[in-house]
Amino acid sequence: MIGLYFVSKDTPKSRRTRVRILEAATRLFAEVGYHTATNAMIADAAELTRGAMLYHFPSREDLVLATIGHIHVERLTLFDAAAANPPPGVDATAHAIAAYWELLSRPPFVAFGELEAVARTDAMVRERLAPAQAAFDQAQVATFSALAQAGQGPRFQASRDLARFLLEGLARGNLAYDREGRVRNLMAVVDRAVRMLNRKGDVQELWPE
Repeated sequence: MIGLYFVSKDTPKSRRTRVRILEAATRLFAEVGYHTATNAMIADAAELTRGAMLYHFPSREDLVLATIGHIHVERLTLFDAAAANPPPGVDATAHAIAAYWELLSRPPFVAFGELEAVARTDAMVRERLAPAQAAFDQAQVATFSALAQAGQGPRFQASRDLARFLLEGLARGNLAYDREGRVRNLMAVVDRAVRMLNRKGDVQELWPE
């Protein structure tokens, strides 16, 4: 189960309040990090009292579980929207790579990356995050295939994985100098590698001359 949390009085007002809390948690996890974003800071950001926060989420674990569920839904929604609305006449491979790169700067994706980093040493976060990681990994197969207009099978899976994980690593990496130029070159290499694996066009070399 991915991050579902219920309270005894599930009224429309309660649901709206929980959404405010989860949106604040997502934003703060992305902006200041998981450890800095305490429950008290999240309550302040959501403009709630500590008591109201405790009513909806009595513990840190309750809040983390619900926030992971919220982030998961937000990531899937953004991902599906990118696949459903490609600009007319756009090159599918270039659009898929550019669209995912842009998504990686959105708060739900940044927050999820923060939680994945925390999960390396935090058993509670690791356990709670695992179902969302698995669900997104399964969902991206169809969505990325639609984005890039690619087929199925190990070769196409390799092209999706290469693009996805290189872009995710690049988004989280610390390029200390000439970031714009290095990102541009790596994006070009990813584009060419995906085309080679998908056998689109006549690309023969990874490095664009």
